[in-house]
Amino acid sequence: MTLPNQLPAPILVDTHSALRSMAQELAHEPRLAVDTEANSLHAYRERVCLIQFSTPKTDYLVDPLALDDLTYLAPLFSSPHIEIIFHAAEYDVLGLQRDFDFSFHNIFDTMQAARILGYKQVGLGKLLAEKFGIDVDKHNQKADWGQRPLTASLIDYARLDTHYLIELRDMLEVELHAKGRWQLAQEDFARGCFVNNSNSHRTLRGGWERIDGRLDLNQRQQTILNELCVNRERMAERLNRPLFKVVDDRLLLRVAQAEPRSFEQLAAAGLTERQIHRFGRGLLEAVERGINARLVQASEVERVSDAELNRIHKLKTWRKKRGEEMGVESDVILPRVIVQALAEGNPRTPANMQKMMEYSPWRLENFGSEIMDILGIKPETA
Repeated sequence: MTLPNQLPAPILVDTHSALRSMAQELAHEPRLAVDTEANSLHAYRERVCLIQFSTPKTDYLVDPLALDDLTYLAPLFSSPHIEIIFHAAEYDVLGLQRDFDFSFHNIFDTMQAARILGYKQVGLGKLLAEKFGIDVDKHNQKADWGQRPLTASLIDYARLDTHYLIELRDMLEVELHAKGRWQLAQEDFARGCFVNNSNSHRTLRGGWERIDGRLDLNQRQQTILNELCVNRERMAERLNRPLFKVVDDRLLLRVAQAEPRSFEQLAAAGLTERQIHRFGRGLLEAVERGINARLVQASEVERVSDAELNRIHKLKTWRKKRGEEMGVESDVILPRVIVQALAEGNPRTPANMQKMMEYSPWRLENFGSEIMDILGIKPETA
């Protein structure tokens, strides 16, 4: 094993010719370790700012900010013959789908593999320390990956996210086979190729209804809160900042409760002098609009029947107990999406349940009879 301070420099890919050359090289690899870095803590609308690739021999850093077309990468991600190794795939898949419309066919998720094996700490840093004795410097976790040029520290940090992934993947595969959980992992990896991307770009989604504590407000204050949310969204977009770096939810709630009419009252609600200087006038105007606007109405929430809630409770109680027996988190036993499908669909025959669980044959084979008992499904008789 090569230690971090002995590694050759990664190859920076920031031209179309370099991207084409890299893609041609990688097309012959059976496995690619991949990671992404985004600027979610530093921009209004998050975007992928760096894509890391590693093969057993070479590390690459692809700079999407320097390239207006990443089409050369699409066949790598969509190929059934190239295994794409992520750690915590969902975030990376979501970003790559959202920003570049990439699709995925063959994934290995080292974090999910560790969860299936019952590891208590599944962060990449913890696994690299345990398996390779490598201490990853975490101070760059919240870095602004949209900055250019990338510092040497950021480059080192980024490449370590993929450099050891292929070796880690192979170690985890051995453990999955030894525990008889390889097929279970394959099911979850297949599901990880598809991520719900419907809310990839931030929308107001009712504004005030996303704020914890909103139910403690009266209807007029909720209306003010809605106007404050609309105003904050506009300011965040104009400044290209995440919402919480304008005014965070907790403070926005306090402003709505206080119904301030002056800068002094904004200060009393908890805003800093800097926030008042930059955002105060807009916030006061939003409060004034909220005071005079038509009262907002909460969106209607579809009521779940007591019977469905009872099925959810029974399934969650069972999977928690089963998880403790197997030494894994409860959602490894039965993911939320399957719990919801079974509770909502309420299958009454083994055939119906098999249909609902057709994409999880390992769980159906190993847990099917227990789930049938929980749902009161009678076995089919000859």
